[in-house]
Amino acid sequence: MKFFVIAGEPSGDHLGAALMAGLRELCPEVEFVGIGGAAMQAQGLSSLFPMEELSLMGLWEVLPKYRHLKRRIAQTAQAVGDEKPAALITIDSPDFCLRVASAARELTPGLRTVHYVAPSVWAWRPGRALKMAKVIDHVLALLPFEPPLMQAAGMSCDFVGHPVATAQVAGPDDAALFRDQRGIAPDAPLVLCLPGSRKSEVGRLAARFDEALMQLRDRVPELRVVLPTVPGVAHMVRDMARRWPTAPIVVEDSNEKLAAFAAADLALAASGTVSLELAANRIPMVIGYDMAPISRMIIGMLLRTDTVTLVNLVSETRNIPEFLGRECQPGPIARSLQDVLEDPATRKSQLDAMDLTMDRLGKGGEAPGLRAARSVLNVI
Repeated sequence: MKFFVIAGEPSGDHLGAALMAGLRELCPEVEFVGIGGAAMQAQGLSSLFPMEELSLMGLWEVLPKYRHLKRRIAQTAQAVGDEKPAALITIDSPDFCLRVASAARELTPGLRTVHYVAPSVWAWRPGRALKMAKVIDHVLALLPFEPPLMQAAGMSCDFVGHPVATAQVAGPDDAALFRDQRGIAPDAPLVLCLPGSRKSEVGRLAARFDEALMQLRDRVPELRVVLPTVPGVAHMVRDMARRWPTAPIVVEDSNEKLAAFAAADLALAASGTVSLELAANRIPMVIGYDMAPISRMIIGMLLRTDTVTLVNLVSETRNIPEFLGRECQPGPIARSLQDVLEDPATRKSQLDAMDLTMDRLGKGGEAPGLRAARSVLNVI
């Protein structure tokens, strides 16, 4: 049995790798072709082209690459037709993936299609689910409130759990070792700075996050900063760190990242899945995000919810402060960080919301990759 699997960004790459491992566990003779990053390639995928070409976010950021992406869509759809898979499995990145699914179905009528990660119709553009239903048969949902929304649009959908709820976390010994090896005192406040995994995100947020943390350090002189990053944006993160009088610690190794999360007292992060990673590690946080002005204006007009932070949404609280669009400014962010760092009641409210979120996302249950694999096999 062969599957064509497509991921367009690091988070999708990890979802794809776990799904592939689950499919292989349930169906040992399975084969994979498609597009993915290092994690999916480690599971045996030979990527049609580098996944990083698809790691774009926002309308303004995509426009300069539109012609190239259009060629890649046609190339990928043709490859799906040539491979004749049991199903096309697309993972997040809807602007690319759903266009591929549409083109592939024109070339291969009857192609079974599965999309992993439901569109955020609860946040904006509710019509996307209806549009998606024209080319997608089945959806694998990460959030427990999403299946009814997908089913109402005409697709089958299973909540398969969120990988973050069962992901490995480091312990107190790892945290202590990280601080010792990096020369961080046991009682020094340690903040993680996470300005995103896409170049467009880091380029837009780095200076603001940098300034917010400089202001916080003026008020908390013993503060230390760690910048976990991924290979595609590591050079940008290192450039961000160079202007600090006391250089932040840039961490790329995955095991060292786990230890840094265990050691942290606080985080400043871009909006996205990282808020759930912080929740899994019980790290109080402040969220910031912005886009290009045109993207910001359009999305602002269409936004249907008063929060975009997943911990807030899943826990049905508003305990995680967020600074979005024009409000993503260093001064207010720095003041909020100080409040979260120093006020016990604020920290407790966040930790309670995080614990509830993890329970609702499947903590203690079967691995999401295996649940997703079983759902795929059931639907085909």
